[in-house]
Amino acid sequence: QVQLVESGGGLVQAGGSLRLSCAASGRTFSTYAMGWFRQAPGKEREFVAAISWNGGMTYYADSVKGRFTISRDNAKNTVYVQMNSLKPEDTAVYYCALGGFRGSYSRHDYDYWGQGTQVTVSS
Repeated sequence: QVQLVESGGGLVQAGGSLRLSCAASGRTFSTYAMGWFRQAPGKEREFVAAISWNGGMTYYADSVKGRFTISRDNAKNTVYVQMNSLKPEDTAVYYCALGGFRGSYSRHDYDYWGQGTQVTVSS
């Protein structure tokens, strides 16, 4: 069993920054890819970013490319997403997910999910 716990969400003004963290326990974190997804009210859950098991490959949605940076610290069993230049359209619940080893844009390739953390960007 795997437990994923996100933290770092909150309310921020447009143009501001937040760093989300996701701490994993219960499995060998360092052998799995990690992803971040988000879901706004009334919308489908969408891909944000992913990182391979060793951090060698990263993937981003076009909507966040150049503003968000995903990283991981395998010694701490934690994955991060640094979010800069935030926009009101980034408002959503952000979820981390674990699965595979290469990283994927598809939520169907992830086996475990956290409970989510709310990010609200005011205009």
